[in-house]
Amino acid sequence: MTKRTEPLAGTLVRELTAGLVVFLVALPLCLGVALASNAPLFAGVVAGIVGGVLVGMLSGSHSSVSGPAAGLTAVVAVQIQTLGSFQAFLLVVVIAGLIQVVLGVARLGLIAEFIPSSVIKGLLAAIGVILILKQAPVVLGYRSGPPAETVSEFLARFHVGSAMIGVVSVLLLEIWGHTKFLKKSVIPSALVVVLLGVGVSAAFQQLRGEFSLDALYLVQVPVAKNLGDFIGFLQLPDFSQLGNPLVYTAAITVAAVASLETLLNLEAVDKLDPQKRASPPNRELIAQGVGNVVCGLIGGLPVTSVIVRSSVNLNAGGRTKLSAIVHGVLLLVCVLLLPTWLNQIPLSCLAAILVVTGFKLASPKLIRQKWSKGKYQYVPFFVTVVAIVATDLLVGVLIGLAVGVFFVLLSNLRSPLKRTVEPSASGEVVRIELPNQVSFLNRAALSRALHEVPRGGHVILDARATHYIDPDVIEMIRDFKELTDPPYDVTVSLLGFNGRYGFEDHVQYEAATAGVRRVTPAAYESGSRTDVNGAG
Repeated sequence: MTKRTEPLAGTLVRELTAGLVVFLVALPLCLGVALASNAPLFAGVVAGIVGGVLVGMLSGSHSSVSGPAAGLTAVVAVQIQTLGSFQAFLLVVVIAGLIQVVLGVARLGLIAEFIPSSVIKGLLAAIGVILILKQAPVVLGYRSGPPAETVSEFLARFHVGSAMIGVVSVLLLEIWGHTKFLKKSVIPSALVVVLLGVGVSAAFQQLRGEFSLDALYLVQVPVAKNLGDFIGFLQLPDFSQLGNPLVYTAAITVAAVASLETLLNLEAVDKLDPQKRASPPNRELIAQGVGNVVCGLIGGLPVTSVIVRSSVNLNAGGRTKLSAIVHGVLLLVCVLLLPTWLNQIPLSCLAAILVVTGFKLASPKLIRQKWSKGKYQYVPFFVTVVAIVATDLLVGVLIGLAVGVFFVLLSNLRSPLKRTVEPSASGEVVRIELPNQVSFLNRAALSRALHEVPRGGHVILDARATHYIDPDVIEMIRDFKELTDPPYDVTVSLLGFNGRYGFEDHVQYEAATAGVRRVTPAAYESGSRTDVNGAG
């Protein structure tokens, strides 16, 4: 029986449609991320074009879509302010891209597995908090500028019409996100908010009263009369800053955060993919690095794989890289041919999109979830959030990572391996449950537990609850399985590895009840339990 394939015309139509839908979501996000980063709005669109077209062609992922990410806004804003100019920051983006290429070539795409999940979630939540703090005033109609010297000057920066558009936009996004049939609609909520904002702004303009928005409260991207003008809008990095040590510190920060966000998003997108295809992380780092080098050279913000656009792409039917490329081409066409339309978008409705995004990253549900998992999860999580908001992203992550590693080690010292002994038709079966993080501290205890299995016995290593296993422990398991067990005549089965670490799951034994049968991983649950000291 041959496998049915979709006609080429049908595939092309589906990918073009998905690319159009992603474009409609990406356009307001490109502008909004640039706004939150205190960068030229044009830079956000440039990053969207590069992320769609160039990274889309180089990436090994079929469903991931790249562009400027909300997760980098805090980093970008701080570094632009520290370095004093956007051109100096563009040099940072170029160097950060080169660092990512080196990471990919060195095959360090698995680096995200070494960071505790509580720290990663804390990083994302902190970014959400920063987005809310920075964009909430814009939603309320506040116009940024030099520090206000008097209260009246401060209050004068609030615009009633802009605030009305911002508040209504937030309410619409919330209603949309909590209404089932709207949530499943192919029409993106961000696009509806932008269109509503443009319509209301145009109505206020007709009234010519205090509600009317002037250019300071609207998007301002340069309008190109021809291709030559458009090329002239592109900005070059300030190479005179190559001797500035702050540039290299900033580049390491941008490379670290962008790489981490890309790898986390890549893993999440692969889980959403209906075809369950695995994306190569090292190739993705190289693709993102090349994209960031180009962004830095032509005036774009740094890019990462973006979960919002990627999930929209999959929901719209995108199954190949063509949809990501199409969305980038449409962004280019839009900024070339329709810039005056872009300049009708109120800043407050873009800020509303970012505020709602921030609440999703730092949701009360996530906080309750971390609290319910105990101090080993919530302490590193909260420390990371507070440290990032109080200092900066790199310092905050390092503080959170230090606390997270401490709790991982403490957890490994206090959480023993679980040893289960079960009767079977052919003798005893020993199951050893591995903890969430298996570090070198568990190596001696695991080795002892394996060597205590009786001669001719059967041991099952259960890693279903395990997120990370130290390479030294993997090597010890491999040695025991391949070299040690023939003399000891011990059969080693694996459960929960699922192809990770070079091991495939294989569980089989003869049960004492209901005759002789094969037990699959899903059926293998019960047994008497004893503890083995996890500290070794």
